[in-house]
Amino acid sequence: MPDVSHDPSTSLTRVARLGALLESAQLLHASLDLDTLLAHLVRTVMGRHLVARAVVAIGDGETARVAALRGLRSLAVGDPFDASVAESVGLTRVLPIGTPPVGLLGLGPAGRSVDADEEAFLLGLLGIAASGIANARAHEETRRLNTDLDRKNQELASLVELVRALARTTDPDEVARVLGLTLAGQWALSRYAVLAARPGQPPVARQKGMTLPPCDRYLEALARLPDACTPEEIEDTALRDLLADQRVALLFPLRVGGQTVGLAALGPRPSGLGYGPHDREIGAGMAAQAVVALENCWNFRETLEKQQMEKELALAAGIQRGLLPAALPHVEGLDVAGASRPARVVGGDYYDALLVERANAPYLLCVADVAGKGIAASLLMSGMHATLRALIGHDLSLAALAAQTNELLFAATPGNKYVTAVLLQVDASSGQCRYVSAGHNDLLVVRPGGDVEWCPATGLAFGMFPGAAYGEGELTLAAGDISVLYSDGVTEAQRTDGAEFGATRLVDAVHSAASQPAEAIVAHVLREIDRFTRGVPQYDDITIVVVKRTA
Repeated sequence: MPDVSHDPSTSLTRVARLGALLESAQLLHASLDLDTLLAHLVRTVMGRHLVARAVVAIGDGETARVAALRGLRSLAVGDPFDASVAESVGLTRVLPIGTPPVGLLGLGPAGRSVDADEEAFLLGLLGIAASGIANARAHEETRRLNTDLDRKNQELASLVELVRALARTTDPDEVARVLGLTLAGQWALSRYAVLAARPGQPPVARQKGMTLPPCDRYLEALARLPDACTPEEIEDTALRDLLADQRVALLFPLRVGGQTVGLAALGPRPSGLGYGPHDREIGAGMAAQAVVALENCWNFRETLEKQQMEKELALAAGIQRGLLPAALPHVEGLDVAGASRPARVVGGDYYDALLVERANAPYLLCVADVAGKGIAASLLMSGMHATLRALIGHDLSLAALAAQTNELLFAATPGNKYVTAVLLQVDASSGQCRYVSAGHNDLLVVRPGGDVEWCPATGLAFGMFPGAAYGEGELTLAAGDISVLYSDGVTEAQRTDGAEFGATRLVDAVHSAASQPAEAIVAHVLREIDRFTRGVPQYDDITIVVVKRTA
């Protein structure tokens, strides 16, 4: 057998193979693109072995997937690949790529014989390819991570910019505009909608390419949805059809404090791209930031409105205090005092002392109580004040004055509003009094000897019915007698158990202070009411006028 170890042709062949191997190594490591590397590997192997079919799969033996192939139509990139698959498609050899293997190489029948040196060349080539594949995959993973990092940085920047923009506004409509533009910019959308609603606030709507109706009509259906969903995932047929008709591709219900207040709807992405889990997550995060800003804007607006209302109420309270007499008259033989304490900033009680230009009736004392409380009652109270002062200059009897007051108030007030009042004319020289009680509490007279007299109503409340007639009552105040005009807030003042101050306690309070001046009697009655109610908030206006005959 001839010795070939020193055969020049054999040495040249080995040198050529080594050169080819070095050249392949350079090519396999010249690019970090995996597709380019695998294409070179397939061409090199097929050319040297004259095979018509070759497959390169990446991964270990159980998870290897086709990454490059030639000459096979029954396989596609991404298909699983192992020895059994290779046999089924006519590949006669399956070799590992590297140790440990990073993939598999499958070859069809060789077109020429493969000797030991050629086999060594092939294994060496696969070893070199293994390191190249590992480098390319590492580069690909690094590039993917960098791409993801860039995307996350962009998303974070968008979210930060969104938060900054939202923090600069107190307008709910501007919040909707900023959210809509941010969502549209994130996915290059041409169709979107942001709608929100809150009781007591104007609805919020910002739409482009969509015409969704106000969301307060379907908030209940939105409340049952997850934080992000497609129309196909919605069970409510009406809502699903509505969104589908507007070509909504993704929906974010807007929630704050567990309450659904609106929605953000996105149209289809360009080029038919869908919304993945990450898109849902980032969109829901943006919607969550916006709905917090919406709530802040609403609260800010309500705070401003409340402050404005408080200013207006304070102004109204000042005006109303101006309608009450700054001081009651000092009349020889009479001691008169009064006080009014509204249950709210403004109230519906009224008292006054008016000079009557008629003999034997120098003063008209009045206590009136408007049905209801607050601003509406205070407005009607001012009407009562103006009406009496307009009529007092006319030469009218007390009954005629009451009838005219009723007609004017009936014409100027709604049907569910009325005024109860007691009018008391006093002749200071004689103590003779005439009174009209229009559906009001009984007029109280307390005598020094302990006798008590109650003077009942002589007609209906003012403003209830037109054409009402009023009778006049008479009484006489002797020296030391006390007459008390009061609103029902006095006798109906309640403590925690629901018990009322009542008429008996009012009489007792007046008796206990009867020897004192009228002003002290008023103050004593108010103290007794406060002591009885023991700090329970006052729920009705309290007004009292005391007339004491001194001579």
